[in-house]
Amino acid sequence: MLQVMGLTKRYRNVPAVSDVSFEVKSGEIAVLLGPNGAGKSTTIKSIAGLLRFDGRILINGLPNKTSEAKKVFGYVPESAAVYEYLTVNEHIEFIARAYRLDEGYREKADQLLKRFDLFDKTDKLGKDLSKGMQQKLSICCALIINPKMIMFDEPMMGLDPKAIKELKSIFTELRNEGCAVLISTHIIDSIEEVWDKVLIMNKGKVVLSRTRDELEEKAESLEDIFFRHTEGAPDL
Repeated sequence: MLQVMGLTKRYRNVPAVSDVSFEVKSGEIAVLLGPNGAGKSTTIKSIAGLLRFDGRILINGLPNKTSEAKKVFGYVPESAAVYEYLTVNEHIEFIARAYRLDEGYREKADQLLKRFDLFDKTDKLGKDLSKGMQQKLSICCALIINPKMIMFDEPMMGLDPKAIKELKSIFTELRNEGCAVLISTHIIDSIEEVWDKVLIMNKGKVVLSRTRDELEEKAESLEDIFFRHTEGAPDL
């Protein structure tokens, strides 16, 4: 569902990522791990279509910057992207119109707003929401489009324990629905029980790709392999 092939990005001739390749299949939860300066943010922004890059990125077999690919792609950025002067409800309606969703979106939206304790806050403006509430709204907006591929960048940041529990349940539901899920984080414990594949980045490259089964077969922990492949990484 997501294919990253030979992704290379340079800033003033300094490589941020170099020849990065990986894929996330439908019904798979992949986790992108790496220390500061490893290239995670550049990779995430490239997939989201926010940067120019060399290489190819396909979503559902289509170039990631095409409108057809964007229709099936959900993205939850690290910093919630909300409009200050739109209400919670207006955010939902804006996304529904932008993606030309049918009337069924309203039921799904209401369910999500209830799960994230936003249903009684639909008239609140974006600027009046706490950081945690803005993050919850950002998650709801990404989910109502029923994405075939969705990407989360540090999704647990600012969330309360109940919201974190709901989000972990949603990860599993998305997998069961056949959605490809990519989660970028540096908090290993936050995703320990949900991932299927781990991608470890260091110094602009994917230095390790392993499935959960492969790690369990070798009796290795995610934490152990992370530090083994990233110790000594620069903090850029």
